Amino acid sequence: MVKVGLTGGIGAGKSEVSRLLASYGAVIVDADKIAREVVEPGTPGLAAVIAEFGEDVLSADGTLDRPKLGTIVFTDPQKLQALNAIVHPLVGARSAELEAAAGPDAVVVHDVPLLTENGLAPLYDLVVVVDATPDTQLDRLVRLRGMAESEAKARMEAQASREKRLAIADLVIDNDGPLEALEPQVREVWQNLRDRTG
Repeated sequence: MVKVGLTGGIGAGKSEVSRLLASYGAVIVDADKIAREVVEPGTPGLAAVIAEFGEDVLSADGTLDRPKLGTIVFTDPQKLQALNAIVHPLVGARSAELEAAAGPDAVVVHDVPLLTENGLAPLYDLVVVVDATPDTQLDRLVRLRGMAESEAKARMEAQASREKRLAIADLVIDNDGPLEALEPQVREVWQNLRDRTG
């Protein structure tokens, strides 16, 4: 088994790289997806979030109002830390379960947005960073995701710098260009990862 940490700044295109790797046969362990699962209604995770942030972070249907919680935590480092202290251990436990279920010759790709910030690089056999310039990231967040520029900048600033991400990279995928330039790079990375499984 090869354990890969996949990361990149918000808007860099990590989700697209993850999707391509999955299409080639990688087992994807998506930290963001798991982070949503561990705070679904009825979970201990959601109960802990409510205990920390109050009932105001719930939607009318009893689910977590993620945009509302986001506006609270992305402007206050202490509140972000409190949220991470609840969610990260739950995500870690579920990720370990999914990894254990993969076969011995699998390429297991952990899609982890905050890999750099949380010092997780040593947990993986290698780290793949999806890279784009801050201008490209901002453009994608505003144009494609419909974020206000101020919100997009706040989210980018809450993450590690581009330089810090690149410093931990074993392999870098340059996603500053068009989508068609991405696929050949991802295929090359996939071949590299398959070679490592013998």
